[in-house]
Amino acid sequence: MSGARIDARIDGRYAELTPQERRVCDFLLEHLGDLAVFSAADISRETGVSKATVSRLFRKLDFADYREVKEHTRAMRSAGTPLAAPIRTGVPGLGPGLEAHLRAERENHDRLLSVLSAGGLEQATALLSGARRILVIGLRNSYPVALHLHQQLIQAREDVRVAPRPGQALGEELVGIGADDLVVLVGFRRRPATFPALAAAISDGPASCLLIGDGTARPYAAGADCWLECPIDSDGAFDSYSTAMALVSVLSNGVLNRLGPKGSRRISRITAAYDLLGELEDS
Repeated sequence: MSGARIDARIDGRYAELTPQERRVCDFLLEHLGDLAVFSAADISRETGVSKATVSRLFRKLDFADYREVKEHTRAMRSAGTPLAAPIRTGVPGLGPGLEAHLRAERENHDRLLSVLSAGGLEQATALLSGARRILVIGLRNSYPVALHLHQQLIQAREDVRVAPRPGQALGEELVGIGADDLVVLVGFRRRPATFPALAAAISDGPASCLLIGDGTARPYAAGADCWLECPIDSDGAFDSYSTAMALVSVLSNGVLNRLGPKGSRRISRITAAYDLLGELEDS
């Protein structure tokens, strides 16, 4: 059980714990997202349980000490596991929580700006505007980003598809992709187990590849023609995708600028079609 997550370890041993040890476990589960701000002495004080009992509980849960517990929960958060942090995001105290959230957002956007300013934007928009066809792939939590990128790109240029669609296998889309085409692979953390095989198939195929993801996707960057690292770290339990959506906007605008009059004419035709079909409400 030593390789299991802390919540699974607690669940597996909860029935055999003493009332005091259960009190500490309840506290740990409630504060998994912000254990870094507590010391073992803090936990002892907050739960009314002796430090010796707290230390003994950690050993029962197969941790050497509290330092290992904190490292374990940091690794969980880095992997994208939602961990509630009542001190930062709970009620009351929304003011400080929002300020911390905004700081994290600014840091993410600053880091993305560094990536784009170092040549990433120019390289990515060149691929997106020059490809004959584009296939945008996103799985699980990456799918909304892929879907939005598709929706924006299709305004500026033709031959853009998104996958997977309902009832569709990815193999059906990958077959037929050629050397003049581009696959945009969106791979933010908590990817499905099939992602490595998918990334390898795209890398081995004839098409160019633009890889977009957070830092955990870096191992797949060697197989891509362009790699854009987009941080999604947040101060709360869940990842924040505001940076990813901002990246979609920057890329799409960059493609439109590169295409010039050709892109503008397409947007005009699409707008005329909207009007003809009455698809959009009057603003």
